[in-house]
Amino acid sequence: MGTQESDERTGGTGRRALLGAAMLGAGGAVLGLSGTARAAGAARGGGLRSLPVPTIIGHRGASGYRPEHTLAAYQHALDMGADIVEAGDLVPTKDGHLVCRHEPEIGGTTDVANHPEFADRKRTKLLDGVSTTGWFTEDFTLAELKTLRAKERIPVNRPHNTLYDGRWEIPTFEEVLDWQDEQTRETGKQVWIYPELKHPTYFRKLGLGLEERVARVLRRHGKDRKNSPVILQSFEPTSIQRLSGLVANPLVVLLSGASSRPWDFRENGDPRTVADLITPEGLREIASYAQGIGPTLDLVIPKDASGRLTRPTTLVRDAHAAGLLLHPYTLRNENPFLPADFRRGTDADAYGDVFGAYRAYFATGIDGVFTDHPDTGLLAREDFLNG
Repeated sequence: MGTQESDERTGGTGRRALLGAAMLGAGGAVLGLSGTARAAGAARGGGLRSLPVPTIIGHRGASGYRPEHTLAAYQHALDMGADIVEAGDLVPTKDGHLVCRHEPEIGGTTDVANHPEFADRKRTKLLDGVSTTGWFTEDFTLAELKTLRAKERIPVNRPHNTLYDGRWEIPTFEEVLDWQDEQTRETGKQVWIYPELKHPTYFRKLGLGLEERVARVLRRHGKDRKNSPVILQSFEPTSIQRLSGLVANPLVVLLSGASSRPWDFRENGDPRTVADLITPEGLREIASYAQGIGPTLDLVIPKDASGRLTRPTTLVRDAHAAGLLLHPYTLRNENPFLPADFRRGTDADAYGDVFGAYRAYFATGIDGVFTDHPDTGLLAREDFLNG
């Protein structure tokens, strides 16, 4: 989730004690989770609307505790009790397989730079208009990518996660779907996942169209239906429109800053910005082919010049009026990622008053939230629902 995220290279040392949550065993929920959240979801019907509200979504797994987009991060999120695991930012390999990486450039999330046999694969490419240097999944076969190992993407903020560097490989989408089935059988509870299609226009120009590949894999696993426990998302509205003609899964349009233009709009000459998409008219149009939106948190509550929260916008009300769910992104425990009014101290890897931030966002009526720390999100939901 999210290519437009700020402050991820902030420096600092030290760490607060972890915000604890007593947990049950694998696949268990946080102890004391009120029945209110379950009832709120159950009352809304089957499929997507059967989930607890506010829904806690493990962002790239439990990426606050394990290197993101590894089966270990996904499993940790599930063990903590996340309602949905964002298992898969999907990018293709040279031979057409779908793998899970935050971006096609993998220099920052794998040990590829330590592999001399791949030194000549380093390239500079224009990725959605941005000159990007590194190693790209589309230049590797799946077999070659499987020789690499994942590492922590933001070690300055998460030095504890570097303990796990080099331990886990890059998962494929097929492996994620198999893991989903296995965990559903073992826990007796349906596991939900929330893959994102990354840079669809970029890959379509390379002859590696994502939508058709995703649809084929989902059909092969019998997970391309309206109530299938797989929600698909993308920052490109035309990609979601294309998906709507290929699968019946719940679909979500991701929305970055209000002044930004989706890359497919730029390529297609569509002059609209995100500000146009979040008007009542724009939301009604999205509702004609999608079931939800995933806005940046700043579209729900803007910040002032000092980084403090201001008043909520009308986005939640307007989206709900159009029949859309809202799953904004991303809440993290560390200071640099929190609004200024909830930061505590100056260390970049220290935790701030994240519970206060959750209260502010939950109070707007959002239907769920992406979080790097699912255990904290579940406790925050418990606090909120119990008043």
